[in-house]
Amino acid sequence: MKMTRREFVRKLVRRIHKEAETLDRDVTIMHVCGSHERTIVEHGLRSLLPENVRLVCGPGCPVCVTTTGELAAAIKAAEDGMVVCAFGDVYRVPTPVGSLSSCDGDVRVVQSVRKAEEIAESEDRDVLYLAVGFETTAPTTAAVLLDDPPSNFYVLSAHRLIPPAMEWLLESGECRLDAFICPGHVSTIIGTGPYESVARELPCVVAGFEPEDVLIAVLACLKMLRRGRVGVTNEYLRAVEDRGNPVAKELMERAFEPEDRPWRGFPTIPESALKLREDLADHDAIEIGIRPDYTLGHDESCICDRILRGLAEPRDCPLFGTKCTPTDPVGPCMVSEEGPCFIEYRFGGG
Repeated sequence: MKMTRREFVRKLVRRIHKEAETLDRDVTIMHVCGSHERTIVEHGLRSLLPENVRLVCGPGCPVCVTTTGELAAAIKAAEDGMVVCAFGDVYRVPTPVGSLSSCDGDVRVVQSVRKAEEIAESEDRDVLYLAVGFETTAPTTAAVLLDDPPSNFYVLSAHRLIPPAMEWLLESGECRLDAFICPGHVSTIIGTGPYESVARELPCVVAGFEPEDVLIAVLACLKMLRRGRVGVTNEYLRAVEDRGNPVAKELMERAFEPEDRPWRGFPTIPESALKLREDLADHDAIEIGIRPDYTLGHDESCICDRILRGLAEPRDCPLFGTKCTPTDPVGPCMVSEEGPCFIEYRFGGG
């Protein structure tokens, strides 16, 4: 008889508890994906885990790690007369100089970089696209840049790379980590190879987004820890190939090059961001003076930075659900649908 989904989940949970018992120590597993956090909270997966297994979220929300300096640069561009295009998740993120939603300028929410390009084609004014996202969205930005966009189309690249952030988290030692669950969407683009530097130190498991996927990844991490194994295990074979997506990777390689850059809540992480290559300088917002001030701070009462580094949980923040809500956010983690605070507020009991 075919096993039901409920029976399969129960079997997974039993096996997770059995593996955890053999370890006889506390284990911390970090994921770096906002979609994973939503699955975990929406389905109450943490409540199914043994007491000695802790599942924490890291910097898996691209909007959350975008610095206030990058957002402020886009705000100033709008106030100076440019048409600024950005994803909806970025629109209401607060900064010391306001937000894109509150600024005195022409800011338009778009769902893709192609839409921003279309706006540039129909406008006499300069158009700025604030390019936020990890390796998942960077290829689409690259494709437009390499396809002879209008001369009035500019990109402020806030694209960031996940593996360098994982390396930083491991090397910093701030949060003692035993294993990583690697992001499924990012992995469809980059494959498994870029995780190998981290995987030399601890287990890394690529996971999908169903509750069963996350539980299977937790089980795989525990099995690797029990056996003393490190390396990358791909548990998302239905979508992720070890080589990744060659076409998408080639587009990124042709349009961008890695750059040292700070993340919100993090210091400068080596080669963790993407800047436009010199042959695309005609569309680089930096070249026309739109330069982020990376020293620009944020509300010190907000603990988004600690949450993104696995050092705190949303409900540890004294502002959570009172002074900071999705309708009146203090930090980006309560704005983006991939933000851990927004997810906890919406799916974790408000």
